[in-house]
Amino acid sequence: MITELAIGDISVDVVFKDIKNVHLSVYPPTGRVRISAPARMSMESVRLFAISKIGWIKKQQVKLRKQEREPPREYIDRESHYIWGQRFLLQVTEDGDQPGVIPEHRRLVLCVEPQASHDRRRELLDDWYRRELRDAAKPLIAKWEQRLEQSVDRFFVQRMKTKWGSSNPRRGIIRLNLELAKKRPECLDYVVLHEIAHFVVADHSPRFTTLLDSHLPQWRVVRQELNLAPLSDEAWLH
Repeated sequence: MITELAIGDISVDVVFKDIKNVHLSVYPPTGRVRISAPARMSMESVRLFAISKIGWIKKQQVKLRKQEREPPREYIDRESHYIWGQRFLLQVTEDGDQPGVIPEHRRLVLCVEPQASHDRRRELLDDWYRRELRDAAKPLIAKWEQRLEQSVDRFFVQRMKTKWGSSNPRRGIIRLNLELAKKRPECLDYVVLHEIAHFVVADHSPRFTTLLDSHLPQWRVVRQELNLAPLSDEAWLH
């Protein structure tokens, strides 16, 4: 159940869940604010938390309104798509026998069934991106597991609206945003490190940033690149 909370001229959607910590998110395209709070937390405590974060909320809303957006994808011939930071042109071929994606020099061949719908084309391309990201992530996870002396039991690739990645140290799980397959490989390396580093330090305290500094000194540059990347036409990525 969602409860609406008014903080000045900002409306906040509040939902209580069986969680330990408060989560604050700002969503596109209007800058809608949502707080997920522990079930034991009072509404007054949520209100005070929201007030304490009002500056950050307004900053994120301004960023959303100003940030460049990608054009909606139509999945047609000569449309631009990206793989690991490189631009490719899409070539759609009707081949019902072997639907899928074939990468060629600066070209992505999308093989689809005759009269395949927009959603079917997107599904095939997303499945291919997902395999690409999983294959690229495995050696990076192994690298950072060894260097940080941690163990990742499982990892998932999925569409995420507000994050490049997330982690659950208690269960040994990390999640990676599907959009990372479109960014430079250095971006994936940073996100994998970031999430496994949370197995060591749960928050973003100075101890956490010191840990990142010691293993990937240029991580702030990569983070800035991700934060300035054009917004997807389907989701806001923070």
